[in-house]
Amino acid sequence: MPNRLANETSPYLLQHADNPVDWWPWSPEAFAEARERGVPVMLSVGYSSCHWCHVMAHESFEDELAAAYMNEHFVNIKVDREERPDVDAVYMEAVQAATGQGGWPMTVFLTPDAEPFYFGTYFPPEPRHGMPSFTQVLEGVRTAWVGRPEEVTEVAQRIVRDLAGRQLDYGKAGTPGPEELAGALLGLTRDYDATRGGFGGAPKFPPSMVLEFLLRHHARTGSEGALQMAADTCEAMARGGIYDQLGGGFARYSVDREWVVPHFEKMLYDNALLCRVYAHLWRATGSDLARRVALETADFMVRELRTDQGGFASALDADSTDPLSGEHVEGAYYAWTPAQLREVLGEDDGDLAAAYFGVTEEGTFEHGKSVLQLPQDGPAADAERIASIRARLFAERETRPAPGRDDKVVAAWNGLAIAALAECGAYFERPDLTERATEAADLLVRVHMDGRARLARTSKDGQVGANAGVLEDYGDVAEGFLALAAVTGEGVWLEFAGFLVDLVLDQFTAEDGSLYDTAHDAEALIRRPQDPTDTAAPSGWTAAAGALLSYAAHTGSQAHRTAAEKALGVVHALGPRAPRFIGHGLAVSEALLDGPREVAVVGHPEDPARAALHRTALLGTAPGAVVATGMPRSADGAGGEFPLLAERTLVHDLPTAYVCRHFVCARPTTDPVELAEQLGTVRP
Repeated sequence: MPNRLANETSPYLLQHADNPVDWWPWSPEAFAEARERGVPVMLSVGYSSCHWCHVMAHESFEDELAAAYMNEHFVNIKVDREERPDVDAVYMEAVQAATGQGGWPMTVFLTPDAEPFYFGTYFPPEPRHGMPSFTQVLEGVRTAWVGRPEEVTEVAQRIVRDLAGRQLDYGKAGTPGPEELAGALLGLTRDYDATRGGFGGAPKFPPSMVLEFLLRHHARTGSEGALQMAADTCEAMARGGIYDQLGGGFARYSVDREWVVPHFEKMLYDNALLCRVYAHLWRATGSDLARRVALETADFMVRELRTDQGGFASALDADSTDPLSGEHVEGAYYAWTPAQLREVLGEDDGDLAAAYFGVTEEGTFEHGKSVLQLPQDGPAADAERIASIRARLFAERETRPAPGRDDKVVAAWNGLAIAALAECGAYFERPDLTERATEAADLLVRVHMDGRARLARTSKDGQVGANAGVLEDYGDVAEGFLALAAVTGEGVWLEFAGFLVDLVLDQFTAEDGSLYDTAHDAEALIRRPQDPTDTAAPSGWTAAAGALLSYAAHTGSQAHRTAAEKALGVVHALGPRAPRFIGHGLAVSEALLDGPREVAVVGHPEDPARAALHRTALLGTAPGAVVATGMPRSADGAGGEFPLLAERTLVHDLPTAYVCRHFVCARPTTDPVELAEQLGTVRP
């Protein structure tokens, strides 16, 4: 008999709809039920592509005895962290404060007033490695709830008080300057893994936002060290097993320092961010590897994550069914043995593929299997032969049981994908990618945006979800719309971005200029989340700051620029101390220091000379430069939707580009070479 989750739209919640656990979705009714019964709440938070979430579900939530105990003594709530990042954030903060670590699945026990008093992540079915079993945890919490209720209440209230005392005060820190960004670079240099690329040890995550900062810092200052760290890290990841050498796209992270063995789930946000980083690396250096990886990652997103409605699904699972054993295991879709290569390719090509992709008899993964990579010491091989090998292996892999897909469309992550695909379409002359970006943007406007321009967090199968958008949705979607406006020359996307950044000012901004993750009128939780640090994606705080800054550059709005500058006070405070965790804020700060530059390109849309100037503008490396293109616009506003085009005229009746920065404009030019110089383009 399905439980209450059967009517939800979240793929993660639907995965638990047939559990014997009497799950509730997050709702006031669930807490009312706990109050009426006088029992605590067991909150379980996860997401559909989380490997250990699946493991705990199979071991415990599908177990009849464990479920019976949970149903008798608790009200059990299941939350998809990707649908409710606000709920996830406030309780994850409590888990990390209490235990020093966090992760998913997250298990939190709450009072009927939603106050947390006991925490954990994964609990095994039997005691192991010093961890209690899940049943022991349930029994212990039940005993404390019944036998020591005053103590439980006091603990819960103290935790809530401690969380309230963590309120941030960065509004008066001042905007970051060259000293803070140089200090951030120095801090990154200390953490840099010069041998393997990336930062820190295992597990090693793709540092997407930090890489963008390094590229922008190089563009502004000429720092060769910044560019080298970015380029070497990108090459190491692209050669590693974290990158899908057959189908393109990146896995979530590497379990080792060498990028060899990934945690195999593929997330939309990682691939959108990395696609854009590699495109920007190509823009800065002309690297063939960067171009290939950017395009392969873009094609992966379109091929495997695009939904029937034109948006992009959230993720592919790490686990799938092994065609040989029949077991549902991690990495089964992606790993190979030398014998499997020879079976598909024949002896000669199979042996070459094993050497070329680092597939060994011992295996680099589990059970003698290897994850494909491109070792630095691999054999030289004919490009056509390798292309044939890749194609045949990819075709064979397509016959394997595919990983499951989380089909929900998350607004923020689609905003990131829109920006990446729009720019790749322009840079690499792939108009089909720009079309896919436009279709995703259309979906967000039609389905996710209401009549007041308020965003819904998710949709599925074209049906809007019930949860309100959070700050990262507004910041990332606005960023996607601004990138699309620059590439297409369609001012309507600037207008939609304006609606969103105005809502940031109205609904998410504190009096001191700091930003909240939830709107002023959002559901009240035990604490209003407010986190300026990046996770796997840009923080909502700095994503919104970037969109505010770009919109201000497009429109000349001082209110939006001032809001961006105040929000970036957090980078002044945290940049030199924790640069790995505020990379996007550092990247936006580079744009602030550079201007950002404002580029207007005017001319007839069919004139190839205008197209050449427009392309040159888009390929400019000046950090955060904004680009508008269209017909010349009169002072009264007629003839275009971009304010930057006002009073821009043709020089000698030729398409013309105008570059302005810090209230000073360069000489109008009709020459793409001169325009590139004005934009600081360093790529040969």
